[in-house]
Amino acid sequence: MALPSLLTVVIIYAGLNILAFAVFIGDKLRAKVKMGRISETSLLLLAALGPIGALTAMVGFRHKTRHAKFFLVPGFFFLHVLLVVLLWPQISG
Repeated sequence: MALPSLLTVVIIYAGLNILAFAVFIGDKLRAKVKMGRISETSLLLLAALGPIGALTAMVGFRHKTRHAKFFLVPGFFFLHVLLVVLLWPQISG
């Protein structure tokens, strides 16, 4: 089985970040109107897969910024950056 192209990986990654952003914003809106919330476990899983979107939503909309568990989200972001830096020579060459 062939590996997916770099473009495919980038599109999937962008989609995961957009999804994470949308779900974090959706949870913030649900909190404002006292509706059922999205579990913190689900939010953290999405943040691990799409940390750019999650972190952008957290900072931009002040959502979950005081919860200790969510201090992991910047860590997920830096882990993703580290993985790209380490894997880039193999990807680009």
